Amino acid sequence: MDTSYFNFDLIASEKNARAGVFHTPHGDLQTPVFAPVGTQATVKAVTPAQLEEIGASLVLSNTYHLYLRPGADLVAEMGGLHEFMCWPHPILTDSGGYQVFSLADTRKVDEDGVTFKSHIDGSMHHFTPESSIQIQEKLGADIIMAFDECADPNNPAYILQSMRRTHAWAERCLQAKSRSDQALFGIVQGGVSPELRSQSAQFIASLGFPGHAIGGLSVGETKPEMHAMLEVVNAILPADKPRYLMGVGSPEDLINGILRGVDIFDCVLPTRLARHAAAFTPTGRINLMNASYTHDHAPIDETCSCYTCLNFNRAYLRHLVVAKEMLAATLISIHNIQFLVSLVKTSRQAILENRFENYAQEFLQSYQPRQKRGE
Repeated sequence: MDTSYFNFDLIASEKNARAGVFHTPHGDLQTPVFAPVGTQATVKAVTPAQLEEIGASLVLSNTYHLYLRPGADLVAEMGGLHEFMCWPHPILTDSGGYQVFSLADTRKVDEDGVTFKSHIDGSMHHFTPESSIQIQEKLGADIIMAFDECADPNNPAYILQSMRRTHAWAERCLQAKSRSDQALFGIVQGGVSPELRSQSAQFIASLGFPGHAIGGLSVGETKPEMHAMLEVVNAILPADKPRYLMGVGSPEDLINGILRGVDIFDCVLPTRLARHAAAFTPTGRINLMNASYTHDHAPIDETCSCYTCLNFNRAYLRHLVVAKEMLAATLISIHNIQFLVSLVKTSRQAILENRFENYAQEFLQSYQPRQKRGE
């Protein structure tokens, strides 16, 4: 594998927290980094120009959804995802594994791959490690994922079988990969078992991937269990390669992940919350549907420099929400994404200045993860 595009420079560390640079063909990623999710080649309600203004540097798109619609061949015909969605910066695609395995009642897993029913039209499809790589090569993202099985953490009897299948599929993905301008990340599984997570991290690390992902977390386990698994895995994964915690993006989880050595995050949370009128603030979420904001002249967050907070107050945003205006989703999404992008950038600067542990403690003490009641 030609990894000349994908060197990872570890710039500074404070205990387990790391600040680095991951080089890709479409630009350098300053880590830690948060990636907004553009499932269907679009971050919902936000334009690429707005993402650039926010300061986002990495976007994730979804292999399963793009395979079903519009199809990987069409995306390739249009020049790949960068041209198709007008995003000239790094893109990451997942393997489709999580989406396939979320279709528990409409799929069948065997050692070759997964047969599943489309959620769009009910047609039957078959994913293998080889076909997942082929689809992702047509999509053309900078970072692509090995095909894995994300098993239910509450089914310990199945976790070992699933982990071994994930390992075999990782080897097949490496064999199937043909493009040198894409970085293929292997995925660590193992549920919430320290022994299995350790085995998986050691095996995946031994295969020589240019980066590693940690899958199967934030899927029903407790926060302490997630933190413990991150500590087990990141103590084993090589320090000279980036570590990606898949599908995790709440503010407190970003801080706790960085404390434990995670470099890359992605999540649908900021835009999904925005579509339900919820906005991040330094002390927790607020619900802009609440009548208490009817006459509120303040922005969502007086410390925020995003377009929304510089120009609009809570009263106007609540009006848009109540009137069901599309602009509400756009303006709240802009704020929520910038909140998370700024959070990891501020964390990076704190690591460079050897003060991240204090910064993290102060943030976690003031931030209430649950949406405030009565607002």
